[in-house]
Amino acid sequence: MTVLGPLADIPVGEGRAYDVDGAVVAVFRLRDGTVRAVSAVCPHAGGPLADGLTDLRQVVCPLHQHAFDLTTGCSTTGQPSLTVYPAAVDAEGQVVIG
Repeated sequence: MTVLGPLADIPVGEGRAYDVDGAVVAVFRLRDGTVRAVSAVCPHAGGPLADGLTDLRQVVCPLHQHAFDLTTGCSTTGQPSLTVYPAAVDAEGQVVIG
């Protein structure tokens, strides 16, 4: 597992990008209190997915509005899938993936 930092660093309903062993991972703190992690670069045109809009199910790329399921990584708009990373919050309130 990789510790990314405190959950408090990610506002509710937003995402943040983290460098994890050479990969950029977008971590989202959803409004229901859960966290999700996916590859942070949109496969369409390299958009910053951590800056995208989220709900409880998907993230929408801020560049061209391609949408991706946060659980499966599958695109709902015909793009290649994202890598999904297991994410959780540990007992100390730290976001961990892996």
